[in-house]
Amino acid sequence: MTDLIIIGAGPGGYETAVKAAKMGKQVVVIEQSHLGGTCLNEGCIPTKCLCKSAEVLEEVREATAFGVDVSNYNFDLSKAIERKNNVVAQLISGIELLMKTPGVTLMQGKAQLKDSHTVVVENNGEQTDVSAENIIIATGSVSKFLPIEGNHSRDVVTSTELLQRTSLPRHLCVIGGGVIGLEFASIFRSFGSEVTVVEFCKEILPNLDSDAAKRLRLSLKKKGITFHTGAAVTAIVEKDDDTSDVVFTEKGKENTLNADLVLMAVGRAANVGSLNLADVGIDFSPRGIAVDDCFMTNVPGIYAIGDVNGICPLAHAATYQGYRVLQHLYEPEAEPINTKLVPSAVFTVPELACVGESEDSLKAQETPYEAMKYFYRANGKSLAQGSDEGFVKILADAQGKVLGCQILGLHASDLIHEVTLLMSLGGTTEQLANTIHAHPTLSEVVMKAVEK
Repeated sequence: MTDLIIIGAGPGGYETAVKAAKMGKQVVVIEQSHLGGTCLNEGCIPTKCLCKSAEVLEEVREATAFGVDVSNYNFDLSKAIERKNNVVAQLISGIELLMKTPGVTLMQGKAQLKDSHTVVVENNGEQTDVSAENIIIATGSVSKFLPIEGNHSRDVVTSTELLQRTSLPRHLCVIGGGVIGLEFASIFRSFGSEVTVVEFCKEILPNLDSDAAKRLRLSLKKKGITFHTGAAVTAIVEKDDDTSDVVFTEKGKENTLNADLVLMAVGRAANVGSLNLADVGIDFSPRGIAVDDCFMTNVPGIYAIGDVNGICPLAHAATYQGYRVLQHLYEPEAEPINTKLVPSAVFTVPELACVGESEDSLKAQETPYEAMKYFYRANGKSLAQGSDEGFVKILADAQGKVLGCQILGLHASDLIHEVTLLMSLGGTTEQLANTIHAHPTLSEVVMKAVEK
């Protein structure tokens, strides 16, 4: 019997395995598909590669404003995809090396729970039983599809297929105004496609701060992306000309838009289908596997981390949930990792990053707060960079303790960590204002937001 079995080799699985091995534990990692999970193969990393291609393309288009004459250029999507594939391959090779860490054993195959300490691994028709004192389920998530006519028709793709496409769609219709949908909308608009986003809720990014979401939508609209919010897609109908009609209702009226590619980006569902959870007695729902604050299921010794528990569908959240499990198992005296304080970012242009509470959540909780803002257009570095769109909003209580932050603008995904660290230490706006920031830097936008 080994110490720990981890089902799934995504960020939560492989990072936790290596950390456990460094603690002197024997770990078996079971992976059915590719090392790195959705994040590396079909999500975070591939999309950021295309984000960079889009960024370079936009910079070329705007080069004359900076005194650079680029009168002739060409964009080749197939080369951007090739670069993306090379980056992914390089990172996968790095994980392969990590899986050779002493104490880690990698098994390829499909895993199924046999009991609270045993997993059956099937590979090429052969089954092997593996036992451990504890088991961590880290199987991630799969794309959701709307239950409508034509949801799997010819022109419908998920992010997985879109990341392999080497030709530009003339018109991309994105169903879903969440993080995945908006990132691809921003990327393909920069690439030159006509892009329309259809979102069921009254505003894009319905789980984030509505003020920041509205400002992002207006920014993307200026770049040529069309939005239909409060709109429900009812059907996708194939046409004879290799396009499809997307039928949706908006403000009580039925509308139709024609597109040659439709991205289904309506969220992801916990990947629990083949684990045999019910027979083992594990509580779960369509949302995910039920866990406590230490990410243990109702069956002692079995844990669930990452997208599969439905708590916070972010790669870095999965990793630190895994670390919290290791604390619970092997370092009970350690100061617990705060897994509720998780920064997030949307890699559109401009970027949007958040941490902690939003104004909407504070209002819903009837929590008193003060909102402090500062705008990029007043920052010297931002103006020099030619990216003066955006703002920082910091929310604090009467004592100045920071409750949350939203940043819309250049390098928001990097700047948010200054506030995240401050919040993790229980810091105040006064401490932030009294911390000297280098000039001229974008970080001054954060500092200026709380200056009196």
